[in-house]
Amino acid sequence: MNIYFDSRKVTPNSIFVAIKGNNQDGNAFIPDAIRNGATTVVHEGDLEKVPGITYIQVPDSRLALAEMAQNFYGNPSKKLKLLGVTGTNGKTTTATLLYKLFRDTGYKAALLSTIENKINDNTYPATHTTPDPVALAEFLDQAVKAGCTHAFMECSSHAIHQKRTHGLEFAGAIFTNLTHDHLDYHKTVEAYADAKKELFDNLPETAFALANGDDPKSPYMLSGTKARKYFFGMKHPADFFGKIITQSLDGMTISINGKEIQTKLIGKFNAYNILGIFAAAKLLGIEEGKIYNLTPPQGRLEFIKSPAGVYGVVDYAHTPDALKNVLATLHEIQHSKIITVVGCGGDRDTVKRSVMGSIACELSDYVIFTSDNPRSEDPEKILNNITSELTGKNFEIQTDRAKAISAACRRAAPGDIILLAGKGHENYQIFKDKTVHFSDMEELKKSI
Repeated sequence: MNIYFDSRKVTPNSIFVAIKGNNQDGNAFIPDAIRNGATTVVHEGDLEKVPGITYIQVPDSRLALAEMAQNFYGNPSKKLKLLGVTGTNGKTTTATLLYKLFRDTGYKAALLSTIENKINDNTYPATHTTPDPVALAEFLDQAVKAGCTHAFMECSSHAIHQKRTHGLEFAGAIFTNLTHDHLDYHKTVEAYADAKKELFDNLPETAFALANGDDPKSPYMLSGTKARKYFFGMKHPADFFGKIITQSLDGMTISINGKEIQTKLIGKFNAYNILGIFAAAKLLGIEEGKIYNLTPPQGRLEFIKSPAGVYGVVDYAHTPDALKNVLATLHEIQHSKIITVVGCGGDRDTVKRSVMGSIACELSDYVIFTSDNPRSEDPEKILNNITSELTGKNFEIQTDRAKAISAACRRAAPGDIILLAGKGHENYQIFKDKTVHFSDMEELKKSI
């Protein structure tokens, strides 16, 4: 017996949970699920019943699916220390580096991230920032069976709102920051914040809640939690207080509660990430002396340098705040020309497009606006949205991302920085009718 919420995947003698989504109602697919062999149907509302099928009516099928999945796999989150990371920016860096730190310290650990999922040294593809409840429960069960004592996972606002994390028992959770993103889904910043807050509201008393004390939303995020509260920051007094000592393109040195940490990461935003990592590691039992030499995950301020001395940087920055942070960091440590290649994804928040266009032009010497993942939208329409409020002369439009990267490289002189923003680790590009292989780093290496 298995649990499914996609009627196409149903196998004989299985359970089908009918989920009401944004675009489709799972109840409409119950007949398909029964034809494919489902013998039990979990649903909301009244419906016409087929003899011989067991029906279970519930108030919320998403909650039911999450609870069933965890019970089906023996509640694996209770058998290890699970840490959730939420926030607009910094989730991948924080979760990935905590996983690496624990592996390097000798622990068996698992990772669920935007880039990849890992159980010890085995890698599994990541299709969503946070998997569906069944895949999540199965993955954590595999981690337990592999001897993992810890697991680190990104918790997206979509996943929390859609109850994918419901039923999990967290040992702790981290809030990184809250800025403009995903308003196409949540509609308002308040609803976006409330979705993330739910993670902390559901923490048990035995857990810890760790937040960026310099973010104005932190007090609200932790206002309803039963967990032990801790804060990190660089502006206001905090349990874990830090400051940047030195930084260059080769990395930076940070002082945290008087202890110096060396890292290959750069930028104030990464200093906050490191503070969160340091604090979480200590709260989970890692000794201070073992927290060192952190290196960035793939596609997060990932640098290369050409023989001619041109710097290329690939970063996942796809929100206004993230793009501003990356460009501000590059200005802080390098005084040569910055050429930025950036776009915005299709079928996503349209409000941020002109904002990102303005930030790119304001903080770059030259910008080439190009396609990100257009999805079902016309790439030229997206680019028109991005450039609609621009009046300067320091940009051009090139819909073909490979040609845009090549053009940026031709413009660059020794000492200049080419920033490819938005796609980071992704090795694909999504169009209306196809998904093709595309890697910013591969294209950069070809052209630089």
